[in-house]
This record gives sequence, C-alpha cells and structure tokens, in this order.
Amino acid sequence: MNRGIFPVLQMPLNELEEIEPKELRREIDWLISFGVEGVVLAMVSEVMRFSFEERRHQWQLVLEILEGRLPLIVSVGAESTRVAVKLAKQAASDGAAMLIATPPATYPATSDEIFSYYEAIVESVAIPVVVQDASNYMGQPLPMELYERLLEKFGTERIQFKPEAKPVRDRVARLQGITGGEAKIFEGQSGMDLLETHELGLVGTMPGSEIVWAISKLWNSLESGDFESAKQIHQGISELIEFQQTIDAYVAVEKYLLVKQGIFTSARQRGPVSTILSESTKAGIDRVFEKLISMID
Repeated sequence: MNRGIFPVLQMPLNELEEIEPKELRREIDWLISFGVEGVVLAMVSEVMRFSFEERRHQWQLVLEILEGRLPLIVSVGAESTRVAVKLAKQAASDGAAMLIATPPATYPATSDEIFSYYEAIVESVAIPVVVQDASNYMGQPLPMELYERLLEKFGTERIQFKPEAKPVRDRVARLQGITGGEAKIFEGQSGMDLLETHELGLVGTMPGSEIVWAISKLWNSLESGDFESAKQIHQGISELIEFQQTIDAYVAVEKYLLVKQGIFTSARQRGPVSTILSESTKAGIDRVFEKLISMID
C-alpha cells in the first residue's frame, strides 16, 4: 500500500436511514479525483450505529463501487472479541486490504485482555491490522507496553497504528524508537497532528473526507518540505476542528460540508445524536470553510 492520504468515508443516508449508493459512489469518485491512496470505513462512517449485517453490507457496497481502483481499510472494532473476529474474517474474505480496530469501550478491560483481543483479530486473518487508540472519544488510552507486546509478537507489517491519545508526537516517537523507525503509523485527527508527526516517518493520514483537498495540500507541502505553506493550511484546518470536539460533532460537521460541496444531498445521521448544528454554528463553519478555500487557492 502506498504512503499518503486514506480518507474515512462518511455514509450518505436516506429518509429510512439506509445508505444511499449513488451518493456514496459520488463521494468515492470525488475522493479518487484528489489522488488519495485508499479509503477507510471507521468511526465517522457510523459503523458502531450499524448492525453486524449492515456493516458487512457497507463494506461490500464500497468494494463494489471501488472496483479495485483503491484498497479499502475496514473497521472491525467491537465490544467483544468474538464479534470483532467474526467481522475481521468476513471483511478479509470479502476483499478488504487492511483492517482497523478500536478496543472495546463500554466495558473496561485489563491490558492483558486488550492484548488478547488484538491478538485474536490478527491471528484470524492474513492481512495487516491497524490498532486505533480512539481514546479522545471513547475508552482509555492504550498503554505503550501493549503496542510493544503486539510488535514483538507480530512485527511491523502485521501490526500498524493510528495513535490518537495525547501527546501524539511522543507516542509516535516512542513507537519509532522501539522499531528503529520501521513502525507503520497513520495520523488520525483530520490533519491536526501532521505538523508534529510527519517528520517521524508516517505512512499516511486518515482524515475525514470533507476537506480532502486541504489535507492533500497539507500532506504534499510537508512531503516537499514547504513548511511555511503547511503551517498556513494547518492553521485553517485547526480553526475548522474547533467545531469538532466529539465524534458526533465530527460526523455532523463533515456531513454538513459534504452537502455544502454538492457531494451529499442530506446531512442525516443515525440517532440519537448529541450535536445538532445551529444556524449560528453553521455560519461560523461557513466562514472558516471559505477562509480555508482561500488559503488553498
């Protein structure tokens, strides 16, 4: 899999809260036009609000639309090892190129239990697994010792990482220290951590899909060493992220901006939700969004 941008897909939903295939195709084709290296189904794809059967339908639909043009990374995180393993086996069988998994969040678990959870997922498939520490939104930060144990057992090809617990730079640096710079690490907070972590040898970033054009410009600026341009774009992205303090807010803002850009016709989410954008909030998002566009132009 090439280095670069792997946006997490948003799910366009109709009035029955079912996936709208035509709009999903439009989203994927739009992302491909910006040169992304793959697409991801993960938390902001609302996977945790889908049933087991719906999650499989979701990734099968994406694979059908992709037609082999790009690799698909599929979230198989679940509240039990049994369910996560079943999802992992089916996603791998259906054609996912890689898996990503958050740890269980509803029930606290010991480090040994979380290790066994990831161990079972990895051993159930032949493709790589990305360990996602989504503790900014759910659960507790994963201990670094857990990462070390997984790396020791499975190596850097089978186990990869999306660290989101603070301080992210310190965690990325420690992972690279453990592996002699060979760890496969993805930035995962809409480009917020790219300025600090890109130089540490990331293999990519997994932002939302709504401002892929800005993330692409930021990534390419960092790749080419144009740090001044990168800082300017990062500032614009940071202002937008101010509206996205929870996972629910991420989904709400991302869908709002996809509608604004003509990719989706509705910002509908599966409820219940905690974030409903007010008109004044939308006006603030619009101002920041237009400012970000002017930075890219």
